[in-house]
Amino acid sequence: MKKALVFAVLLVASLACGTVAAKTLEEVLKEKGVITEADYREVTREKPLDYKLGKGFTFNSSDGKFQLSLGGRLQARYTFVDKDDANGPAQDVGEWRIRRMKLYLSGHAYNKDLTYRVQAALENGGNAKLLDDAYFSYRFVDEAQLQAGQFKTPFAREELTSAGALEFVDRANAVDAFKPTRDIGAMLHGRVAQGRLTYNAGIFGGTGQSNPRTTNNAMFVARITANPLGEVKYGEGDPERSKKPLVSIGANYFANTLKRSATGVFESTVPNYVSSTGWLGKGAAAFDNTEKVDIDSFGVDAAFKWMGLFLQGEYLGGEAEGKKTGKTLKARGFYAQAGYFVLPRRVEVAARYSYVDPNRDRTQDLQAETQGAVSCYFHGHRLTVQGDYTNIHTQVPGKSSTDDKQVRLQAQVEF
Repeated sequence: MKKALVFAVLLVASLACGTVAAKTLEEVLKEKGVITEADYREVTREKPLDYKLGKGFTFNSSDGKFQLSLGGRLQARYTFVDKDDANGPAQDVGEWRIRRMKLYLSGHAYNKDLTYRVQAALENGGNAKLLDDAYFSYRFVDEAQLQAGQFKTPFAREELTSAGALEFVDRANAVDAFKPTRDIGAMLHGRVAQGRLTYNAGIFGGTGQSNPRTTNNAMFVARITANPLGEVKYGEGDPERSKKPLVSIGANYFANTLKRSATGVFESTVPNYVSSTGWLGKGAAAFDNTEKVDIDSFGVDAAFKWMGLFLQGEYLGGEAEGKKTGKTLKARGFYAQAGYFVLPRRVEVAARYSYVDPNRDRTQDLQAETQGAVSCYFHGHRLTVQGDYTNIHTQVPGKSSTDDKQVRLQAQVEF
């Protein structure tokens, strides 16, 4: 059964690659020399109502001061998990799911330096995480821009990469265990030397997405990246087949303080690292009830792309200390992945290893994932079919280690 599912994922993903992405008429005419570059720019300049892949339908005011783009992204997924019976009979799981259904509005107002974005996560229905993003950003110069509202905090390269631009069906478990993800706050950011250096520094509530803080504590987050050969956008794989090598090196850090409640959980479990699968959520029992805990987390990362080859990795660490007891909890995690287009711009194969140790002082306490993936690109990341196979190795103190087998197949369309 397991082998059949793996074969089915790879077969469906491969067969689906038989469709070639269409070019616009303007692109064809320019390539054939029928129209000049100036003609192309004139034909494709902003119109009162236009459509551009990746931005959606765009409305422009006649004076150019206002713009509104409406678009969306849909991910439909099937997951099968063959549970290991090492600790007694376990029921296998098969799930059909709308993993993501995003609807977004973006544009500028009054002038092109004042931009905004609102994104709704329709897959979350009416719960507290219905609103993903709601922010505006003002550009004084490229090197100094101010952003305020709710958005992803600048921590972890793969988290900052859109879920619609991944090499695998979803992010590495190491990133999910350490990322603070979206929060409410303000951030200064900028691009220096045409993006060869970028920085972010922000102050946030620290209690997570759509969850305003009721105490006087705050979370500080900072990130810096160096792109010595030219700016590297956040996106995995190299479907555009970069003609020159590109490399990006980054580092990030955040500090926060959270209080444990009388029931033994933190005042907020919305940030990923405090959830039941996050490193701090798993080690919450190390601290006393109602104790305030200082949290520090850091990460370093690197990415490389060239001629269809893509390499990426991150190392993440976290430390928490109780203010009353002085007890500490230390965690670490990392992942490394590589992908290559075996069929230029169309079919990519990738492999990844990801590791999480939520408590470095406790042995036999870790989760490691070994993954392989096949992705078919019809129009870059915006129209894809992906399949991956994962061996999930888990060690829990006092129990036998387990190796669950997971197969996922996902189709994505962005419009």
